[in-house]
Amino acid sequence: MTQEIKILLVDDEELVLRSLEKTLLRAGFDVQTAEDVNASLAAFEAAQSAGEPFDLAILDLHMPGFDDRDDANAGLALLNRLIEADANLPVIILTAFDEVARAKEAVARGARAYFVKGREASLVELVNRIIES
Repeated sequence: MTQEIKILLVDDEELVLRSLEKTLLRAGFDVQTAEDVNASLAAFEAAQSAGEPFDLAILDLHMPGFDDRDDANAGLALLNRLIEADANLPVIILTAFDEVARAKEAVARGARAYFVKGREASLVELVNRIIES
């Protein structure tokens, strides 16, 4: 890889966040993490302002929303905000096994793919496939 791929990784579950971060770092990606939608939007906007935008975002579906309350659709709200700001940003939605229907809705709204948590090794393959396309 000639250029380091910069990824925004968002999940409110610390163990999941750290596990995914380690997997992506080991694969050679530049990863910035955030634990909620507000922190992730701030990181996204700071990167855009600095002229160093993210190449890809990986967002959890279910986490605290913009009002800091638990929200099953917080990831969808964040997806909408990110795509409004950068229509070309590839987004992968993280989901639990029982949320696949909502993850498919996220793809219909503009996410490139969804990924069921717990299969970290195949996440790297998915990220590479999206980046190369």
